Amino acid sequence: MLERITKSIKSASIFLAVYFLLNIALRIALPHTLDLDEAEQSFYSQYLLAGYGSQPPFYNWIQYAVVSVTGITMWALSVPKNIILFGCYLFYGLAAREVLKSRLLPPIAMLSLITLPQVGLMAQRELTHTVALLFATSLFLFGFFRTLRQPTIGSYLVIGIATGIGVISKYNFAILPFAAFIAVLPDREWRSRLFDWRLLPAVVIGILIVLPHALWLPDNLASASAPTLERMTAEHEAAAGLPRIGQGLLSLVIAVLGFVALPIVLFAAAFRRDFFRALSSSNPMIRVIERMMVVSLLAFAGIVVFAGASDIHERWLDPCLLVLLIYLFLKLETAGFDLSAGLTRFRPVVPVFMVVILSILLLRIVAIQYVGTYTRTNVPFANYVTELTATRKPVLIVAGTKFVAGNMKLEFPDVPVVIPFFPGPGVPEYAAAKGPVLVVWRGETANDPTISPGFANDLVKSGIYLKEINTLTLPYLFGDGKHTFSIGYSWVEGGAK
Repeated sequence: MLERITKSIKSASIFLAVYFLLNIALRIALPHTLDLDEAEQSFYSQYLLAGYGSQPPFYNWIQYAVVSVTGITMWALSVPKNIILFGCYLFYGLAAREVLKSRLLPPIAMLSLITLPQVGLMAQRELTHTVALLFATSLFLFGFFRTLRQPTIGSYLVIGIATGIGVISKYNFAILPFAAFIAVLPDREWRSRLFDWRLLPAVVIGILIVLPHALWLPDNLASASAPTLERMTAEHEAAAGLPRIGQGLLSLVIAVLGFVALPIVLFAAAFRRDFFRALSSSNPMIRVIERMMVVSLLAFAGIVVFAGASDIHERWLDPCLLVLLIYLFLKLETAGFDLSAGLTRFRPVVPVFMVVILSILLLRIVAIQYVGTYTRTNVPFANYVTELTATRKPVLIVAGTKFVAGNMKLEFPDVPVVIPFFPGPGVPEYAAAKGPVLVVWRGETANDPTISPGFANDLVKSGIYLKEINTLTLPYLFGDGKHTFSIGYSWVEGGAK
């Protein structure tokens, strides 16, 4: 059966589609409390902006378009994400087909993406912007390899579209086209692709895609860059100079090892001696991919040295190292070995990973009292809403964080949910509100509903004065009844007379 599934890109795509449908069904079946990235998308789906803060806007634009048609529901959040992920796998398989001669290897390369933890598990569990980045990376690799093998105006346009989408998905994507440009330069035959007239329309379309956000960025550079720079700083940062550079380079090495270790172990176990013998094989395409990965990693090393980054995360390496699986299959094919036995051992890895990932996504919620720390999805927002609205319904909700705001928006799809000073000053919706306004927040910890000084100050600046502060504490979903989560809230009257 597995041989039939991996016989072609089409059959493998159907298999993947069923898997992603199962992911959607599982997310719909689980509690509709949103995790951090989901809640952010739920809240931001009320706005169409050129920029939203520290993350580029492509995924937000997609989510806004969907919600504008369907309204905000769990389906509207889950389906687009899984479609984009499916596109990532599909274009990865098409990219593999451009460089691999055997028709058996591209479908397996496509399915093997699930063995990368950042793609198989993390992208399903909580990520959104990275999902768009993964799609753009696969699309870029497809256009890039097609242009090297058989350049057409279409292949160049794919590169331009992928670059535009990638840059407004995650800023670190910009490293990939730069690395590809440098990687092609030493090759005499392929160097001409860089000076082809067809590259011009690709550049134009890429610029047009990026332009709205690029015009927004200069006036909002601080809000766009400060959170990212903060995440690049280690929790226990070493002293400036060589100690900090050493700390950053070590974190880069650890991130690379974390990214590549699992697939390399699986390849070694499946192909055994042939895998190690194939590592020495080479051809022009292999050398281009090697140069791409090396240049990308050197770029990250430069960020450590010159920008002072001391904490590099695995997912930041997605555009640099996603090509790894194609690279390994290309090595094996170029070595000229009979891969039939190794492929027979490797194929079962894919369904095993699918079952394991679905099990993790399920058990981390429903069996959390036995297996770990309570997640945000275990927070009982639907139960909060039942308690809060027993006697009155809000005409406006003012939330303290995007996590609270996004979950409230999902529970109240027809009620505006705002955060002070986003996207503009104060809360102008409050002055126009006629009726009860719900102000709601969470504290620093699960059992601390204390209103933060920053949020309290923003409320006062917005003309919202809390007369009575209340607390609502409920047990976690699927919990043991002893562990609880608390929120703070206050009802005020709208400012409209």
